[in-house]
Amino acid sequence: MATRNGSAEWRGDLKAGTGTVTVASGLFSGSYSFSTRFEEAPGTNPEELIGAAHAACFSMALSNIMASDGHTPESVATTARVHLRQVDGQATIAQIDLATQGKVAGITQDQFAEYAATAKAVCPVSRALAAVPQITLEATLVS
Repeated sequence: MATRNGSAEWRGDLKAGTGTVTVASGLFSGSYSFSTRFEEAPGTNPEELIGAAHAACFSMALSNIMASDGHTPESVATTARVHLRQVDGQATIAQIDLATQGKVAGITQDQFAEYAATAKAVCPVSRALAAVPQITLEATLVS
């Protein structure tokens, strides 16, 4: 199995400082700050990157599970909303909401929901995020 790398550098204190985050492939490099993370300023933040990684991993896992069962999807699109909240006085990822839509011929909504639940359980990023108190899943089969 592969090892993947990401890096970040922070300069300054929490409120006035700034940071940069980069993925080793070079496909993404961006800046982040207190205001992009804890307020609504434009820019990236660690939770957004976790959401993108979770959505990507989940979509791949769901596609693989269905294809392995003879139902190769036309597409699977997933959004992961990562909720950063104060828990016991600490900023904490308290919830992640996964919403996935799949275009898959020959299955029912109930089957799609079952495949999605399995993907949520086996996706490597979902497993890495097991300490998050609540990960919800909304799975919709589209025609």
